Order: sequence, then structure tokens, then C-alpha cells
Amino acid sequence: MPSRTRKFRGLRTHGRGKKSGRGAGIIGGHGNAGLGKHKKLHMLKYDRKHFGRIGFKRPQCVVSANRIINIKEMLEQIESLGAKEGSAYSVNLTEAGIDKLLGAGEINIAVNVTVSQISAQARAKIEASGGSVTET
Repeated sequence: MPSRTRKFRGLRTHGRGKKSGRGAGIIGGHGNAGLGKHKKLHMLKYDRKHFGRIGFKRPQCVVSANRIINIKEMLEQIESLGAKEGSAYSVNLTEAGIDKLLGAGEINIAVNVTVSQISAQARAKIEASGGSVTET
């Protein structure tokens, strides 16, 4: 037994006062205890992301994403999206609830498309196949 411990036998606190001898009292708690109170400055200085809340989250009713479709998907659904007028199909994507037409896929028939937004590649492919594009 170390001599210091032996020296304090019979004394209740071994020379540490009342609270510092109980558990982790002298160090302010174990682990993450006190990060919102007496260890707050340490947390703010060395571990800013401890609680994981940074910035704010926009409500979903405010966030609106464009509904998109590719040329390939449009051709697969062309019977339900539009009607054939002469030698060309007429498709109104705005009425179908689609905001933007993208250019993935090949097109070999003439299609007259009405849409609010269209990519440059999709416009070039539709006009090369003999169709036309109307932006609303």
C-alpha cells in the first residue's frame, strides 16, 4: 500500500475536500458530461460539429424539383403522351406535368414537342429528326 494512502487512513476525504473525491467530481464528469454547461467553451472551440446541427433545413413545401424526362422515355410513352398528326407526333409535356426534356436516347421520328424547359442536346436531336420544339 502506498505511503500516501496509508497516511490518510481514518480520514474521510484523504485530503481532497468533500466533492472532489467522489467519482469524477474533480474533472467535471465522465465522457460528454457537461458539454452544454461547464464544458461548453471546450466543445465550441474543439468540436463544433458535436451536436450535428448546422444551418437550417428548408421546408418541403418550399422546395420544388423539376420533373424531367429523357427523349428515350418520351418515345416509349409517346402513344399516351400525344397524338399523331399527319406524319409527326404532337406531344404536350407541360400538360403531362413534365417540366424539362433531356437529350438521352435516339429519336428517328418527327415529334412536335411543347415543354417549359429543354436541354440543348434534346433540342438538336428533335430538330434533326424533322420535329419542332415550342417552349412555354
